[in-house]
Amino acid sequence: MYKCLVVTDPETAPGFRMAGVEVIELANPDEAEKLVIRLLHRDDTGVIAMNEDFIAKLDHKIMERIERSYRPIIIPIPSGRKQVDRESYMDRLLRRAIGYNIVVRR
Repeated sequence: MYKCLVVTDPETAPGFRMAGVEVIELANPDEAEKLVIRLLHRDDTGVIAMNEDFIAKLDHKIMERIERSYRPIIIPIPSGRKQVDRESYMDRLLRRAIGYNIVVRR
């Protein structure tokens, strides 16, 4: 069975640990790229929830690689400042997973 992993800053890490999730803390968003490359090769991880500030620092080529791979899925965790277009990223994940996009209108 695959596990869920959270990559976030030191301020929000304790909350995820209290929920029982494996957490990797990064003090600097610039460290995210090296970490993601290592995590993409892990066989035990299915979902990586990552601080959106860290995702914003990833190279375009790494983001393309993430979007092409079926596992692990990397989902953004809101950081309070909108830097990553979460909706379009989640739309692409859904479209890739089920073959089409679901739009819910209010």
